[in-house]
Amino acid sequence: MKSRPVLITGVGRRAGLHLARTFLQRGVPVIGTYRSKRPGLGELEQAGADLRRCDFYSDDGVGTLIQTVQDSCTSLRAIIHNASDWLPDEGGLPPAEVMQRMLRVHVEAPYQLNLGLEPLLAKTAGAPADIIHIGDFVSGRGSRKHMAYAASKAAQDNLTLSFAARLAPHVKVNSIAPALLLFNEGDDAAYREKALTKSLLRREGGLDELQHTVDYLMNSAYVTGRVLHLDGGRHIA
Repeated sequence: MKSRPVLITGVGRRAGLHLARTFLQRGVPVIGTYRSKRPGLGELEQAGADLRRCDFYSDDGVGTLIQTVQDSCTSLRAIIHNASDWLPDEGGLPPAEVMQRMLRVHVEAPYQLNLGLEPLLAKTAGAPADIIHIGDFVSGRGSRKHMAYAASKAAQDNLTLSFAARLAPHVKVNSIAPALLLFNEGDDAAYREKALTKSLLRREGGLDELQHTVDYLMNSAYVTGRVLHLDGGRHIA
């Protein structure tokens, strides 16, 4: 029996690229979205990924994506909402635009995709299906410099609760709230040291840790409506 596809948003780099690569290596079909061309996309395309360019900031981008997935698939195994942006509150854009953008990519897009693709997730009665939102540790504590971002991730966590209730018992819906999975290439030594002291385990989580958590949720038959923290004990450090 052919595996049902996994839809992963934001597969161009880092977490999304790692998740897409891993599923493809396992023989699981991947539909991946991206906003900008990046080197890793060529690798995914060669491995057989069905890549769709989609700008979640555009008015018609999400609607077009929903239609193309509906036209090309008869069912879905999972939707993994990884696409994200991280705009500071005082980075040059008007505050209202910052909030609008953060809500659009972290709340509006997942909301529309979940509703629009719900029939494909529930297509095969008795077969497992999942929605996983990749959130952020700050959704539960806020942020001084990224307030709009943190608020939008908190709203995304709330979507997890609502969709878990709506789609039960056939589709499980959960969120993962990571902190410091992987440093950026430009992070200097001082920043890295300061960031590491914020958690009990004092190291990066790594992208494999995220994959393990995604696998746990997809393999579980009894976990839904939960936000799983992946933070190295940061909450009590």
